[in-house]
Amino acid sequence: MDAGTAGVLAIGAAVAAGLAVAIAVWALVLLRRARAAQAVLLGGGTQDVVDFAVSLQARIDDLHGSVDEVAGGLGRVDRRVDDCLQRCSIVRYDAYEEAGGHQSASVAFLDATRSGIVLSAIQGRDYARIYVKELDHGRPSVALSPEEQEAVERAMAS
Repeated sequence: MDAGTAGVLAIGAAVAAGLAVAIAVWALVLLRRARAAQAVLLGGGTQDVVDFAVSLQARIDDLHGSVDEVAGGLGRVDRRVDDCLQRCSIVRYDAYEEAGGHQSASVAFLDATRSGIVLSAIQGRDYARIYVKELDHGRPSVALSPEEQEAVERAMAS
């Protein structure tokens, strides 16, 4: 082999080695960026991505369990609220023709299922009477007067 050819080969080998070093540096920079991104994703922990994904799945499962527990609690609260007196209405009227000023009244206190009581106070000139009637799912224990029925309908409309 002649000296010119050996020189060309040496220069080619030096260029190839320089190119290899440049590629290695570029790969190292990319690897450091990937590791930095992984450290951000993992929160600076020492675990790898697979371990992180497994722990993340466990946390998601715990979250689903907590959501189910909250949903069950909300269902119990909804049932309790439905049983509370939440609808009321008052109807004032004159029970007798000689009485004026709408001194008599019927008041309905009901829950969401139309269960509760209707309280009526009938005022006359010389007396006052109070009547209480129960409702169970909209069915009265004793027949309702038109004013009491109106109080029930107003309460359920509110």
